[in-house]
Amino acid sequence: MIDHNTVQQILDTADIVDVVSDFVALKKRGANWIGLCPFHNDRRPSFYVSRSKGICKCFACGEGGSAVNFIMKHEQLSYPEALRYLARKYHIDIQEKELTDDEKLAQTEREAMLMLNEWACSYFEKQLHETQAGQEIGLSYFRERGFNDTTIKEFRLGYSSEGYDDFYKAAVAQGFNPKLLFDTGLCIADDRGGGRDRFRGRVMFPIMNIAGKVIAFGGRTLKKDKNIAKYVNSPESSIYSKRNVIYGLYQAKREISKADKCFIVEGYADVISMHQAGFKNVIASSGTALTEGHIHAIRRFTNNVTEMFDGDAAGIKAAIRGVDMLLKEGLSIKVLPLPPEDDPDTFVRAHSFTEVEEYIRENEADFINFKSNVVLKDAQNDPIKRTAAITDVVKSIALIPDEIARMVYAKECSTLFGFDEQTILRQIKQYRGKYKEQWRKEREQQQAREARENRNNPPAIAQGPDADGETPPPPTFPLDDVPVNNEPPTVAPARRSVSQTDNVTVQEREVIRLVVNYGMCYLTDTEYDDGSVHHTSVLEHINNELNLDQISFTDPLYKRTFEIAKQYIEPFYKDLAEFNVGLQERINDFVQQEMAEIDDTELNAIDNTTLINAQEHKEKAIRAKATVMSNKETQAFSSGYLQRILCSIDDDAVRQLACDLVTDNLPQLSKIHTKFAVVVEEQDRLQSIVPERLYNWKNALLVQKINETKNQIAHADSAQLPQLMKYLQELYEVRHRLAEILGDRVVNPN
Repeated sequence: MIDHNTVQQILDTADIVDVVSDFVALKKRGANWIGLCPFHNDRRPSFYVSRSKGICKCFACGEGGSAVNFIMKHEQLSYPEALRYLARKYHIDIQEKELTDDEKLAQTEREAMLMLNEWACSYFEKQLHETQAGQEIGLSYFRERGFNDTTIKEFRLGYSSEGYDDFYKAAVAQGFNPKLLFDTGLCIADDRGGGRDRFRGRVMFPIMNIAGKVIAFGGRTLKKDKNIAKYVNSPESSIYSKRNVIYGLYQAKREISKADKCFIVEGYADVISMHQAGFKNVIASSGTALTEGHIHAIRRFTNNVTEMFDGDAAGIKAAIRGVDMLLKEGLSIKVLPLPPEDDPDTFVRAHSFTEVEEYIRENEADFINFKSNVVLKDAQNDPIKRTAAITDVVKSIALIPDEIARMVYAKECSTLFGFDEQTILRQIKQYRGKYKEQWRKEREQQQAREARENRNNPPAIAQGPDADGETPPPPTFPLDDVPVNNEPPTVAPARRSVSQTDNVTVQEREVIRLVVNYGMCYLTDTEYDDGSVHHTSVLEHINNELNLDQISFTDPLYKRTFEIAKQYIEPFYKDLAEFNVGLQERINDFVQQEMAEIDDTELNAIDNTTLINAQEHKEKAIRAKATVMSNKETQAFSSGYLQRILCSIDDDAVRQLACDLVTDNLPQLSKIHTKFAVVVEEQDRLQSIVPERLYNWKNALLVQKINETKNQIAHADSAQLPQLMKYLQELYEVRHRLAEILGDRVVNPN
């Protein structure tokens, strides 16, 4: 377990912009940052990150939350694992006990597989550096390829010994379940009830996900036997899908984002050699054709891609396949053919950094020029082949989603081939129509598959009891002016209409939204019987109102969130006192610095009296500015207090609710514009909003109670009728008084 103080240190240290930037290329937009959502196939930036609130939100798919929530969803980690991830990122020490064999077996499948792969990677690294065979065979091979110690360490290269089951025995002795070894593909079950090593006698290339976790391996044999596969890779598993993983992206992502460009090569060695040569924005498709998953991963960091491929026929063919896939997904593409005798690995090792840079600059070509040269190479004197080649280029242009880009390429195509531009455009339109129909059918087929899966595996629906297994009691009623002792007679309860229940839930959600976003913000002063005056926060005011009217939340999740929030009232005031001490020091430093910069010569004083008055005027302006700064920082601290806690709490349901409520209106968080074009924040209007929302909630409860009583009257006998009618009249009187408070209107905040 991680103690409370350490958790708070992690939450206080984690910077949401810094955390998300590890996975998404962000650009500043106003007070927030924006980028492509990592949770869906986002083509236009829809993922917002707010540093001030410590949250992120996608306005297309709805995913988001705090730094902890983001890591949990992106890396599919549990709450404790996400905290440990952030602790490692920010070098915060956590005392963790060594897991026993039983605890290792109790890990979830994904966590266990990641744990095993991490251990395996360290095992192969030790085999490379600390065994004679590893040094003589594996390390010698890497040295021959020109890899230095820094590169070998950064890419965590290793060696697997020749033994039949050396790794299998070591892993079992460490406490790992044999089934886990087979599921990850590190070992293969044999007919003797044991297992053999998949990668024996190979140098090892760990494959990492975007967070740097080892999810698979590639192993290269050093033998010349043609009957042995040159490369063996891990099979697909619950943590590894080769269609979605790009080799080297973890090491290259920051440089790709910085350069706003990436190079795609084919193999492990190509990436490593180019990285070592100084070209760090390089990734590899690992010998497989590019997929939508690969392109989605790339597009999170850049839209500009250069395919760098071998100059032989096979390399050119692979490049052409990749171009069409990249075009379809809307990326900007260039191609870089190498000399026929070279691949990226041999090329960068044979040339200096400057020479490689110059070669790229001179030979990097636009895709249309490259493809035109390739497809027309053998068709110059054959009209049929030439027509087919030109059609192939036009089909590629038709894949481009951006209309302006298609028009630009059509113009270039007409110049290259000597065709009328309008003819090219008509052909592009024709092929684009066919593509759209094809994509529509593919979407429908995918939706049909998902619908069948949902029918076979319907989602569980929570009914009745709350998280503690208890059915929450109905809200205490009636309100303060209805006689509590004159309860209506017992009648079989009528079923509530969906609309009534939904309206109460809507009003409750609005109240709990105010609690999560502004719970600790100052609302008013409360005078007590002893004459003392106490600053009352939004949360305290709402709690007082609910206690006076004997109302509680009917939704168990809202109720639990409210109870958790109340536990932080006392800690908040202690933290606020400490915050104010530091704030006062900062304000004093600001005033002194501003005062020191007053230059008498700039005041153009005629006499000493004018000079003194001018200085006093400027000093008042400085102190007024300091007061505004102080109030603004205090407001930010108060509003962010519960947000930060509830959005990172160890309660999945409460944490998700809090994140949803905080991000509901990001990035324009509840602003209104007056007729004088002054922007008014919701936080500045809490004194009117909070009472209004409470009255709306009370009104919804009253309407619900009135309708229930009407239903009871409809089914009551003559003996029960007088009491029910009297009770109904009392409810109407309460609602009438409530309507007067609301200004004779019942307002739905939405």
